Amino acid sequence: MNNTTILNSTNSAITVTNKESVMTKVSFLKPTFYLFFLLSLILGLIYPLGMTVVSQVLLPEKANASLYYDSNGKIIGSELIGQKFDSPKYLWGRPSASGYDAKSSGGSNFGPLNPELVKNVQENVDALKSSHPNNNNPIPLDLVTASASGLDPHISPEAAAWQVGRIARERGVSQTIVQQIIQNHTTFPIIGLLGDPTVNVLGVNLELDAMIK
Repeated sequence: MNNTTILNSTNSAITVTNKESVMTKVSFLKPTFYLFFLLSLILGLIYPLGMTVVSQVLLPEKANASLYYDSNGKIIGSELIGQKFDSPKYLWGRPSASGYDAKSSGGSNFGPLNPELVKNVQENVDALKSSHPNNNNPIPLDLVTASASGLDPHISPEAAAWQVGRIARERGVSQTIVQQIIQNHTTFPIIGLLGDPTVNVLGVNLELDAMIK
């Protein structure tokens, strides 16, 4: 049997057999394997299952993609993914470089000096002014610039307010009704500090169709 001679802390020679060396290594590895399997069980199975159960019980709508359904139960969209609206009777969302196609989500990646960016912004400005020529208020930035994802479901309250007059005119109702519907779909910062107020475009348009034929 092969032996290995090592020195201890007092420089005294100690002879260790190969068998003892292997047993020592195994004794160090056993806690490592135990910890690996324990963490795998907790983080890979117990925790995900626990979070799934809690979310389905407490927030079932949000846990299942915050979907919108029509009167027949058919899925027509999600609160989390924007859709394109260009009819003047609807609230318009942000421009999208991907055409709101989730398969090609992304921005235009145009720099601030790129003439294509200037062209796109000007086209968006012209479209907005054409849809509401009597509105002389400054156009909010998020109505003429695309987001990084191209799928933003929200706009700012200022961007929604800019469109109130056009929507009310097209639907033949008072601006107060349109403002109230927008208010119903406005989310405010958590505890008044975290995030910015946002308006869900799809939610507003679905309620507009439901209330104002």
